[in-house]
Formats: sequence, structure tokens, C-alpha cells
Amino acid sequence: MADQDFLAFDFGAESGRAVLGHLAAGKLSLDVTHRFANPNGLMNGRLQWNLLAQWEEIKVGLRKTAGSNAAKPVKLAGIGVDTWGVDFGLIGPGGDVLGNPTMYRDGRHAPMMDQIFTRVPRGKVFDATGVQFMVFNTLYQLEAMRQFTPRLFEMAESLLFMPDLFHYLLSGRQAIEFSIASTSQMLDPRTGQWATDLLKSLDLPVHLLGEIVPSGTVLANLKSDVATECGLTDTPPIIAPASHDTASAIVAVPAEGGSWCYISSGTWSLMGVELDAPIINAQSLALNYTNEGGYGGTTRFLKNIMGLWLVQECRRQWVRDGQDHTYAELTQMATDAPAHGPLIDPDDAPLLSPGNMPAKIEAFCQRTKQSPPASKGQFVRCCLESLAHTYRKTLEGLEHVLGQRIDVIHIVGGGTQNELLNQMTADACNRSVIAGPVEATAAGNILTQAMAIGSVKSLADARAIVRNSFDVKRYEPTDVAAWQSAYDKFRSITG
Repeated sequence: MADQDFLAFDFGAESGRAVLGHLAAGKLSLDVTHRFANPNGLMNGRLQWNLLAQWEEIKVGLRKTAGSNAAKPVKLAGIGVDTWGVDFGLIGPGGDVLGNPTMYRDGRHAPMMDQIFTRVPRGKVFDATGVQFMVFNTLYQLEAMRQFTPRLFEMAESLLFMPDLFHYLLSGRQAIEFSIASTSQMLDPRTGQWATDLLKSLDLPVHLLGEIVPSGTVLANLKSDVATECGLTDTPPIIAPASHDTASAIVAVPAEGGSWCYISSGTWSLMGVELDAPIINAQSLALNYTNEGGYGGTTRFLKNIMGLWLVQECRRQWVRDGQDHTYAELTQMATDAPAHGPLIDPDDAPLLSPGNMPAKIEAFCQRTKQSPPASKGQFVRCCLESLAHTYRKTLEGLEHVLGQRIDVIHIVGGGTQNELLNQMTADACNRSVIAGPVEATAAGNILTQAMAIGSVKSLADARAIVRNSFDVKRYEPTDVAAWQSAYDKFRSITG
């Protein structure tokens, strides 16, 4: 394998990074050349992503990468972008982007799911798409747009999900990558094509949905004007990785054998298994699990869980109150707080939207006749313990649907840095937990690019490279009886 460099842009809901990956002698090394907050805000009453600012951050990442080694100019073998799911931009005549993309947490989306069900029953929507019902899925965002901004439909010629939109700005080619399309609740996971009958029955604009391409598709070369502006000496290929960030993260799960599941841990926690085919039946519908696309046409059978958003929103409120603490400080406060205190349902609807999270947690505790947390450490511990119990509930559901025991939980992504939550997960689930790598999404993005051009031969080889390249940490369960008692309380509160 020749030495090669790839650039991954990894956008999470809270922050983004440009990561330069160097592949040599069966190992991958990563260098974060640029970090940035993911720009968004409220304008005219609507939560929006600041697309121009995001695009500028991509160009800053390109410039910093191009200048990262003055002695030897970087020659990139590929550039790829991954992002969170469901959100999109619209392209109008002449290729112009029609405004800022709406942010999935915008409040206009919430009523749309129930409105859809008055026209097409819930069961039929699931049978057509196999996707978990969440109020911000693209299906419901389009219904909100149809009601509130119908003129945009008239003006638009195509729809591109966020990573596809960035790939278009980089390369000039419009295409929709399989894994990101699958988050929309508009794709038939059995065929890998759009669920056009469903969309037509809802009077939603099928004509906006374009070509679906597999993960690892070479789209086109970087546009020469972008290369010149950003100081690159050539125009490397733009490669669609597994463009949903979780799909890329799963490529970099350092797993062997078949008895494992994953948690991609960050703002959201996505917990599931990798399958050859979707599971669309009464059980998966009742449990509200999802069938999303993965590298190589695999199915990511998983559950979306609110994740570290709970702690992030608590911290934002405390910063607004003039009390700024790092995440490390908050985690230490949680470590020092008493165990097995009040619990919440992380997926309780009010917790989804931005705003005073400690007050929402207090309201949940009062509603469920629990004493609310009394300190910052107790608030954070409440969030983390509740997440760990939710992981166990999700694990039980996975094992029930699959009809087999799962022995090992792999945790990847930024959340692996929270060692307290990793140990809580082992304790609550009574399973071995293997945590790492932290930059799994960027690693998976880069390895998918490498597979696209033949530098890595298979997914198994990619995972072997991950095992050879990154340290992981193992956690074993402790104090199982106390966690079982706490889980019984959690189930009585959350159902």
C-alpha cells in the first residue's frame, strides 16, 4: 500500500473538524487541521444552519490542510464530507442554493408527523420506509415546508442532503449518497430507491429527489476555482464516503466476530447492529427501531437516542447564567455526586428542543414524583445514568428482535472520552464495553475514500487497520445488583 493522504470534513450537530488522514503500512494516522463550531441560529423565527459560514469553514479547512506542511505540499488522494442526518438544502435554476437549510430542531416540524398519519397510517409509513419515527425526519420537514413555504417547492429543481450539498459546492456534481438518503424516511430500504408511492400519496415533490449513489462513489474532481482560492496545487477527487456520520463511524468500529453492537456516542447516541438486510416487521415497528443504510449496502438496524445533548444543553444554560464549566469539570462533579438518584427519559419530547435543560429535567422529576437534582453534579449524573439505562433498554430490544445475545458493546466517537458514561454503560447493560476510537467518524470517512480508490480492499481490511492504529479501552461491569434495582425504577418511570 502506497502512502496516501485523505481529507475528511466531519460535521456534527454541535461542531465540525477537518481531519487529514495518512494511510501507510497498514496504519492510519489522523491530524485535525481545523476545528470549528457548527454555525446555526434563529432568524425570522426559524432555526437555520448558516450555510455560508459552514462553507467558509470548509475552505478554511482546505487552506490549513494545504499549508500544514510547508516543506512538502500535501497531495490529497481524496476529499469527503460526512454530516448529521435528515437536513437538506434546495437547488434552484442555474444551480443556486435557495436559502439556508432549516435545522432539524426547528419547532415547525413537531406537528407534521401526526398530520401525515391522518393521510397515510403510521404502519404503512413504516412498511414503506422501515425508519424510526422522529418528528424531524425529512419526510415531516418537507410537509412543514409544503405548508409554510410552498413557493420554495415551485422554485426548486432538486434537493440535496447536507453532505451532498457540500460535495456539490466542492465538485459541481449533484448526487445523493445512500446512507444519508436512508435517514430521511423517504427511502425504501429493501430496494435502496426512493419510496415514490408513499411520497406521491402525500403530494410531496418526488421530482426533487435525484440519483442515489453508493457509499464510496467518486463524484468528480475538486473545482479548480475552489482549489486556487484555498491554495491547493491540484484538484483531488471528491469522494462521497458513508456520508451520514454514524455510517462512517460504524466503518471504523474495531470489531471482530458477530456478537457485538455499537453505540456511536456524541450529541446523539445511535445504538444498533450491522445487518445484511432490513428488519421491517411488527416487532421493529413496536420498538420504533430504524433501518438505515451502511457501507456496502448493509443495514444499520438501530435506535436514535438523545445522547450527550442533555449535558450540552445543561452546560449552555449554566453558561448563560454566568457559570462556565468544562465538560471534564462537569463529569468530575457527576463522578462525585451520589449514585442512583433521580432518572429521566432521555427521549421525552420536551428535551428535544433547545432551551433551559435543567428546568426541563426538574419538570420531568416533579411529574414523575422524584426529588429533582440539587447540584450541577447531580444534574449531569442524572443525564448519564438515564442514558446508560436507555442503552440497556435498547440492548434488550435488539436481542429480542434478533433472537440472540449480544456479548460486547463497542462505543465509538467523541462520547468515548466520557469514561464515567462508558463505565455506567458496562454496569447498566452487564456487558463488556470497548471504547474507541474517538475520531471514528473521520477514520471511517477516510477509509471509505480509500476503499473507493482501491487502496483498502474491503470493510474487514478497513477494520483491521483501525485495530492496528488506535488504542481502545475495555470496561467490565461492576455492582450489577445496584444497577438492576435502578433499572427497575427507570422502567417504572419510563415504561
